[in-house]
Amino acid sequence: MVDGDASTETVPERAAPAEPDELSLAAEFPAATREQWVGLVDGVLRKSGRIGEDAEPGAGVAKLVRSSLDGIGVRPLYTVDDVAGLPAAGVPGQRPFVRGSRATGPVPDGWDARQRHAEPDAETAHTAVLADLENGVNSIWLAVGEGGTAVTDLPVVLDGMFLDLAPVVLDADGADVGAAEAFLALATDRGIDPATLLGTLGLDPIGVRARTGSGPDLDTVVPLAQRVAGEFPLVRAIVVDGLPVHSAGGSDGQELGFALAAGVAYLRTLTAAGPDGGTQAGLDIDTAARLLEFRLAATAEQFPTIAKFRAARRLWSRVLEVSGASADTAQTQHAVASPTMLTRRDPYVNLLRGTVSGFAAGVGGADAVTVAPFDAAIGRSTPFSRRIARNTQSLLVEESHLARVIDPAGGSWFVESLTDELAQAAWAFFQEIEAAGGAVAALDSGFVAEKVAAVRAKREKGVATRRVPLTGVSEFPDLDEKPVERDPLPATESGGLPVYRPAGPYEAHRDHSDAVLAETGSRPRAFLATLGPLAAYTARAGFARNVLQAGGVEAIDAGPTETAEDVAKAYTAASSDSGTRIGAGCSPVAVLCSTDTIYTERAEATVAALREAGARYVLLAGKADVPGIDGQLFAGGDALATIDAVYAALEGSQ
Repeated sequence: MVDGDASTETVPERAAPAEPDELSLAAEFPAATREQWVGLVDGVLRKSGRIGEDAEPGAGVAKLVRSSLDGIGVRPLYTVDDVAGLPAAGVPGQRPFVRGSRATGPVPDGWDARQRHAEPDAETAHTAVLADLENGVNSIWLAVGEGGTAVTDLPVVLDGMFLDLAPVVLDADGADVGAAEAFLALATDRGIDPATLLGTLGLDPIGVRARTGSGPDLDTVVPLAQRVAGEFPLVRAIVVDGLPVHSAGGSDGQELGFALAAGVAYLRTLTAAGPDGGTQAGLDIDTAARLLEFRLAATAEQFPTIAKFRAARRLWSRVLEVSGASADTAQTQHAVASPTMLTRRDPYVNLLRGTVSGFAAGVGGADAVTVAPFDAAIGRSTPFSRRIARNTQSLLVEESHLARVIDPAGGSWFVESLTDELAQAAWAFFQEIEAAGGAVAALDSGFVAEKVAAVRAKREKGVATRRVPLTGVSEFPDLDEKPVERDPLPATESGGLPVYRPAGPYEAHRDHSDAVLAETGSRPRAFLATLGPLAAYTARAGFARNVLQAGGVEAIDAGPTETAEDVAKAYTAASSDSGTRIGAGCSPVAVLCSTDTIYTERAEATVAALREAGARYVLLAGKADVPGIDGQLFAGGDALATIDAVYAALEGSQ
């Protein structure tokens, strides 16, 4: 309508744009080649001095390749060429099951969120179990026996729980047939149809052997397994546990290879004829495979965890294929957030670790996922910490909608390549174990322990040098954090593969520091001899302070200084008893912090002045060659060795 005119002008409809037959993103831009990208990377690394001017093309990219603990080279760029020739991943629900054990994946309800309970008091455990089931948990992982629910208390703990709707997974140290029998009897007493009973009985003699160094023969599980096979079609009898190898510091490939060997050992036992020449026939391969559930660790390393669960299904599919199993028999997976990645210091960071591990396990296609409460490394978890753990999974499924996509990582050139290389590494270790006589023989002979120890040593070096950072522990520690107190957990039986916690050495120093604080009123301390203005020393002083605090050592700096005499005066002033920044008596440990240029001008004189003032152990932050120092503190250096030396100097002064 124009100028009040009642007439209207009809505007012709605009024709809808034609839809292209094929959507091509960034079609307006010229396609970049791999050679162009490599050339740009080489140029950047030449400027930074990491490669020489005459380096061969691709030397810069090669410099950025890192090697995993399985010797897999992780490249900075992956293209379609990296997956050319790889075995087909197939489709979800079909062999080799790389893309998932079910055709529909976890859509739409999500994976099985499984919570672990280890509470001796029956009523307390019962309340916690029902709270979990009423608030998002799908199944219960229940510790039975020492440190957990007594077998006689199972009726109390599981009272009100529908055993044909919510699976119960027993954890009776892998060898307690009595707990399994009691659970089946409880279901029978409640009138539950054996055809609908859900759960896993948790039998695992190999896992017991791995953790404790001894255990029952595999034949001990056969009678109960045969009964389950005949009467309870939805119950699994045996757990194939890779966690002992993971917890001992093993690589992903070693964990998978060991689990594969253990699974094969159980298949052989279950399909063999009755023991001692008995007439009872063994189970068929499909029935035997159905009785097994695999338990693997999920870590905060997102992509390796995704690849691990995809590779595990491929490997087990190959075993079943050559064993004559039907094509629709897939691996059942229970992903457990790595217990060894959790820290006692700054434990709230464990919330992030648990979230990433749960995410990766879900994306990787695990059937059930357990996210540990953030305080699990400290002691008995509280209702609050268990609530946060289950809500972590609810958020991933309900709010982040991870379960609405089947195999979200499928097609990623990096993930597909890593899945294949990890499967090859795991298969190689599996073959080594088989050549050593199988899982049991390889454990008893020390073969597995020896192989895992070599990898654990690499992990220890990475943690000690902080190339593998532990946030809140080896990086960005908070000496003033309020400790999280929990009731202690009962001691577990040892004697088999060790349990390696990367944070342990740093936390031991922090514990020692707390003890000194409680006894003396102040923490162990070191003096930062800061040379020059703030801009000159702040970077290295911050680095040195971070390393020292990771060991529980408080660091006090001199502030801006112009001469060696200024540093010595600050050190002497700090030694007084008049309410100084370092308290009564100065530390015998001093750390020079500044630039290389200032080190050249003043470091040697400063070292001499500090020693004259009373310093007996002098370090230098950086790699400058300065006469008179006792050591250097630099990125990539052994931080734990430095902290040990600092404590030795501190305690030697007392």
